Amino acid sequence: MLPSLGIIFMSGLIAGYACKLIKLPSLIGMLVAGIALNALGLLNYEILEISPDLRQLALVIILIRAGLSLSIADVKKVGRAAVLMSFVPAIFEITGYVIFAPIIFGITTIEAAIMGGALAAVSPAVIVPRMVKLMDEGKGTKQGIPQLIMAGSSCDDIMVIVLFTTFTGIAMGGAVHVIDIVHIPLSIAFGAIVGAVVGTVLSKYLQKFKLNEGIAVIIVLSVSLILLLLEDLSISPLIAIMTMAILLKAHLGNGYGFARKFGELWLAAELLLFILVGASVDITYTLHAGASAVLIILLALCFRSVGVLVCLLGTHFTFKEKLFCVIAYLPKATVQAAIGGLALSMGLECGTIVLSVAVVGIILTAPLGAILIDATKDKLLD
Repeated sequence: MLPSLGIIFMSGLIAGYACKLIKLPSLIGMLVAGIALNALGLLNYEILEISPDLRQLALVIILIRAGLSLSIADVKKVGRAAVLMSFVPAIFEITGYVIFAPIIFGITTIEAAIMGGALAAVSPAVIVPRMVKLMDEGKGTKQGIPQLIMAGSSCDDIMVIVLFTTFTGIAMGGAVHVIDIVHIPLSIAFGAIVGAVVGTVLSKYLQKFKLNEGIAVIIVLSVSLILLLLEDLSISPLIAIMTMAILLKAHLGNGYGFARKFGELWLAAELLLFILVGASVDITYTLHAGASAVLIILLALCFRSVGVLVCLLGTHFTFKEKLFCVIAYLPKATVQAAIGGLALSMGLECGTIVLSVAVVGIILTAPLGAILIDATKDKLLD
């Protein structure tokens, strides 16, 4: 397994650098490298078995880094719009699948809803690093645009996964339970509360004992990983982790150099995340889906874009800034890699086509979104 890690890091660095030389986001090279490594059988089966855990570790690191870049004032500034962005665009996108997937693929309405549930989640792994970079550069931060997109995209995944679970349950012969829908805001709210408490207690502990920077980083990362247990209690661990990091920044400022340290950790986490996302892609499913998958994804993204604009009605954003928010909400990767194959493993008839469209969604939108964000940020944001 250890040689596979060496292959992952070296191939990711080389592929990422090659993409930078031709003015493309490095994550494209990492995704392609992951697909190639898996297709050529160069990755040990053990590394593929623990791939979901490694991807989650990488996501935890970037969420901590994101929380350390946010302030409580920033979150308050984008409050209403962030709440709407956490569910409205995804609902619009699922609606697009429900309308067009039965026409294009000849599947039932509930199967179309399952497809929408698998595809509707936006990817924090693609979005958050770019929003953090924008905040470091001071682009759009005065208007609160990177903060809005980071906050909304982190909650978006929770709702979509709950809806996907509900739709697959119906398809398997289950019933819709109101409590499952009620769990969405409760999961987010309790996650924020737990994160705020943990962040406050942890910051006071660090202030009191004046620990070494390295030890402090290990403690914060360890606590974040323990917070993943909240998922068993239907509490969002991702929101808890980000909120904890926001409170650490509020109480400690730049103490312990957390932002710098986790920024360095992200360099390795990014390689691991996108190589393994690429490795989870089965190219045969992409070929099976073909142009129909591309068509349905583009149609659904049009619905999502309308949903984003609806969320921004009544805000102070200019048209250019709203357009950037639409672009930033396009990429998909991590959630699709995690749940794209669940319908197939459940034995649902739509499983193969759902997985095929999910694979195309990753290959199409992750690079497209990253390229558009990088290409338009200077033109659309102050």
